[in-house]
Order: sequence, then structure tokens, then C-alpha cells
Amino acid sequence: MNIAEIREMTTEQLHGELDRVRRHLFDLRAQAVTEKLENPYQLTATKRDIARILTVLTERGETGIEEKQYHLEAAASHRTGS
Repeated sequence: MNIAEIREMTTEQLHGELDRVRRHLFDLRAQAVTEKLENPYQLTATKRDIARILTVLTERGETGIEEKQYHLEAAASHRTGS
């Protein structure tokens, strides 16, 4: 994902994408621990995607990004009944 694609997204889309990419990073870390990760560069690339998204959100004047992510995750788990 490049910065131009990220800048085209709305703020709500960015929050959703940030959640998705963070979950992907969690999965990659789990694969790395079990030694089933084929391409270790995926970890670095995913961390950079997270940093790009956070940069764009900060540029847009978003504050409390972590709190918003927590509330989005709580709402999503509540909807799924988990």
C-alpha cells in the first residue's frame, strides 16, 4: 500500500484499514513464532503500512487515534457476540 492510496481514503476507511492491518501484523507475528512465515519482509512492510496510516491520520488532525481504535474493536466484538 502506498501513501497515495492511503491519502485517497476517508478518515473512517483509514480507521478500518488500521484495524485490519494491525490484525494482519498479529497473524504474521504468530506465524513467525511457529516458524511458518515464508517472507520475513512482510513484518517490516506491515509495520510501515501502519506507520503510513497513522501519519496520514495525524496530518488530518486526528487525536485520540488509539482510543478510537479501542472503541471500534469493542463495537465490532459486541456486534459479533464475541
